[in-house]
Amino acid sequence: MDRSSGVQGGGGGGEVKGGRGAQLKHTGLRHGWTTGACATAATTAAYTALLTGEFPDPVTITLPKGQTPSFALAVEELSGASAMAGVVKDAGDDPDVTHGALVRVTVRRLPAGAGVVFRAGPGVGTVTRPGLPLSVGEPAVNPVPRQMMRDHIAEVAARHGGTGDVEITVSVDHGEEIARSTWNPRLGILGGLSVLGTTGIVVPYSCSAWIDSIRRGVDVARAAGRTHVAGCTGSTSEKTVVAEYGLPEDALLDMGDFAGAVLKYVRRHPVDRLTVCGGFAKLSKLAAGHLDLHSARSQVDKGFLAELARRGGADEALAAAVTAANTGLAALQLCLAAGVPLGDLVATAARDESLAVLRGAPVAVDVICIDRAGTVVGRSTVA
Repeated sequence: MDRSSGVQGGGGGGEVKGGRGAQLKHTGLRHGWTTGACATAATTAAYTALLTGEFPDPVTITLPKGQTPSFALAVEELSGASAMAGVVKDAGDDPDVTHGALVRVTVRRLPAGAGVVFRAGPGVGTVTRPGLPLSVGEPAVNPVPRQMMRDHIAEVAARHGGTGDVEITVSVDHGEEIARSTWNPRLGILGGLSVLGTTGIVVPYSCSAWIDSIRRGVDVARAAGRTHVAGCTGSTSEKTVVAEYGLPEDALLDMGDFAGAVLKYVRRHPVDRLTVCGGFAKLSKLAAGHLDLHSARSQVDKGFLAELARRGGADEALAAAVTAANTGLAALQLCLAAGVPLGDLVATAARDESLAVLRGAPVAVDVICIDRAGTVVGRSTVA
């Protein structure tokens, strides 16, 4: 049973005319909360109890974009130098394998100056291979959720007189079993799930509803007179194109994994310019000819990346290393270290695939590849 009581705040009451928010509203689907948001809520409740003796329930947190959802606690326990709280994940209408999972966090006091230390409890994986945004041996708690938890620890410490020096152990009930349905074992994340999320919000994807929302997004942009729109894979890529081009909200198309839906609709309803922006690994799939970028329906082809690297000057040893890399990011890092512009090569190939789908429609295209932090790692020229 879902017992989280998320209440999103700070949005204002006006009509959303375009962009990501309008697309989500158009689908009629209910958003949910990431494992990172759930872990942050549990962390906040546990540390508050450790300092005050009382668990806030519901517990309210602040997400990276300023929303302030509240979460009911499913479990709580206070004992001496540690406290544990748990939140049931509500993924909304998204078919997320972690929906309904109980995310537990135990917070334990550490000596002054120790800082915040993260541990993997039962059901949370450990990184065993390079190429991920975490070092080998680290618990699979991704960078943004870590920062959210650090920020909330600091806020609670300032409010209640703590030092903020704590050990945070994140666990997910039955997480090791659930992880068998994810890509974690293939990526070398062993022992359980990853704690994920860059915004704290799970955007639900019904294929038909989301593709329809993309079409309405193009219609809104054209009606507003926008001549330059951007198809983005998520919120980080949206920030990138806004920083690069100053595009307004109604020129942003949240395409998610549906690159083909954007290209086919823009082919029939042209705009002067389309920028495609997304993570390097996702856009390497587009470069290889995939129009659906979801991990269940297309994978990063490292043999294809090796061939691109050869075109960029890689020798056979580097090409072999790219083919054997654990992830697309690892392949990119190998090439960057060798001075081979794999990011630009992927962006150019993705642009060319986009132009092929557009079939001569009067639309100029450029592609920007980013890493998980939003840093541009590859771009094409406009063609």
